[in-house]
Amino acid sequence: MKSIPNILASHKALFLSQKTKDVSYRLSLLKALKTEIIKREQDVLDALHKDFKKSEFETYISEFGLVLSEINLAIKKLKSWSKPKRIRPSILTFPSIDYIYKEPYGSVLVIAPWNYPFLLALDPLIMAIAAGNTVVLKPSELTKNTSKVITQIIKQVFPEDVCISIEGGIPVATELLAQKWDYIFFTGSTRVGKIVAEAAAKHLTPVTLELGGKSPCIIDDTVDVKLVARRLVWGKLLNGGQTCIAPDFVIAKSNIKANLVKALKKEITRRYGENPMNSGDFPRIINSKNVKRLTALIENEHIPFGGDIDESTSYISPTLIDNPKLDSKIMSEEIFGPILPILNYDTEDDISHILSHIEKPLAFYMFSNDKKFSKKMIRTYSFGGGVINDTLVHFGNAKLPFGGIGASGIGNYHGKHGFDTFSHKKAIMKRGTWLDPSFRYPPYRGKINLLKKVFKYFG
Repeated sequence: MKSIPNILASHKALFLSQKTKDVSYRLSLLKALKTEIIKREQDVLDALHKDFKKSEFETYISEFGLVLSEINLAIKKLKSWSKPKRIRPSILTFPSIDYIYKEPYGSVLVIAPWNYPFLLALDPLIMAIAAGNTVVLKPSELTKNTSKVITQIIKQVFPEDVCISIEGGIPVATELLAQKWDYIFFTGSTRVGKIVAEAAAKHLTPVTLELGGKSPCIIDDTVDVKLVARRLVWGKLLNGGQTCIAPDFVIAKSNIKANLVKALKKEITRRYGENPMNSGDFPRIINSKNVKRLTALIENEHIPFGGDIDESTSYISPTLIDNPKLDSKIMSEEIFGPILPILNYDTEDDISHILSHIEKPLAFYMFSNDKKFSKKMIRTYSFGGGVINDTLVHFGNAKLPFGGIGASGIGNYHGKHGFDTFSHKKAIMKRGTWLDPSFRYPPYRGKINLLKKVFKYFG
């Protein structure tokens, strides 16, 4: 393989040839990618099982199926997305015809995470290609099996000067970030996101940062706790809790907390058995390093359920934590595992006090049948995206933008929002030549009052 600087040089040369601006060429690449992805379905399912012990059903619903949906949408809508959009002109610039043109940025770097290694590598790659960019993808070194399949798929579909997958760890990522890209798309932790942002700033490279945070779940006393438990357990334990938008902790109304805990225990047992370690549907933690990190988080905490750990198999059981202190380890960082702290509240001030201790999260969940209360919570707190009366499912609607705010991220994507993320919006105005009033030209004496009226009524 060529050196990274040489790969980037070949990408820039290809982009300058204008080849990727041809919509028909982009469509041919996307169709070829779809064909290869479908062909390699079982390889993807097997790889994710090797990396996480993830079931085929969970892999399909949370990764493979979503990638297929995204590429199908891109193929169906690319021609319409790519067309210049005519904009209503301003009276101040009359006569004119105004447009917004979508043009690709150029050479794009996509750095994918380990928690959903297929989905979060392919989704941004699809939209970057759809928008007409060249792409260098760096899949996660922690999911070696999935990354290998991704690299094979990309090698089979794309010419190397259009798209290439470069595997490797921190040294490779560091060298990639030292280059001058036209756009960088990163998914991962807030800590590494800061490193990416700093590297991008040296070249004034625009970035999208998909990060995370401590996503809360508020539960009031107007709900059916059995339904809440079912949806909460699914959202928390999908992918073994290693989901950037997983409910990180619960804030339950005090008078339903005991019943909620009882319902959660029953639901976990119903879905994963008395010993989830033996369940074919319960994934593992990515590696022993993260097992040790999670183990440290629950030390000295009150554990009413779970807490079983087997570091040799990267297993941590579904675990409930009762009322941790707000300054405890487990409430000070994103958990990213099958551990659910449960706090309680009596008043809205209690909720405000708890949430004042966290940064703006990537997701926000609440279970309530009180429309007034739900609306107030959604409007009061700032977060990336949220769901009322369920968890995670907003990710599945490609019409909704997905992204964070503040410490949980910059920018968004999904569907057309992803195409727009990887496209520069170029403003074009075509001025008419049949009328050219002398008002804007010097001398300006005696024109100021008329100018003020123009801006007052037409500006």
